[in-house]
Amino acid sequence: MSLDTVVEDIRDEARARADEIRADAEAQAEEITEEAEAEAEAIREERQREVEATIEQEREQKLSSAKLEAKQARLEARRDVLQDVRDAVEDELASLEGERREDLTRTLLEAASTEFDEDDDVSVYGRADDAALLEDLAEEFGYEHAGERDCLGGVVVESETSRVRVNNTFDSLLEDVWEDNLREISDRLFEAQ
Repeated sequence: MSLDTVVEDIRDEARARADEIRADAEAQAEEITEEAEAEAEAIREERQREVEATIEQEREQKLSSAKLEAKQARLEARRDVLQDVRDAVEDELASLEGERREDLTRTLLEAASTEFDEDDDVSVYGRADDAALLEDLAEEFGYEHAGERDCLGGVVVESETSRVRVNNTFDSLLEDVWEDNLREISDRLFEAQ
């Protein structure tokens, strides 16, 4: 075998080995590329799921916030309506006249009088516009009309000797009735909703 043949065999063998190494390298490169592409696709899909989850969470938060605002607006409207009703009742009480006012005031004074002894010095207070009525009623009960109180009507009756004060004003009675019946009032006003 000649030297040229040996050199040629070595070259062929080297070329074959180089082709084999190149093919392995290309296969590895292809495998690495496929793995990288698969990993990139997985990362892209994960990011897309995260973005969709974030969007859904933000949508839910905005929806929840909008519902809360709507509920607060409804409650505020209800409070306004209830306040309007209360104001109308107060106006109605303040505008009572004649026998109706006299009967109610007498009834309130009678109820208060049960708290006092016969020998107590009792003072009666009430609305300035009711001064004449209160003077007459106080005299009927043997009490003294002692002045004004800022109220819608009714009486505040007190005695320093027994240290008792009874607030039987329209305002205090309205407050008690209002508090005791607020749920029912609200239900009646808003039952259609």
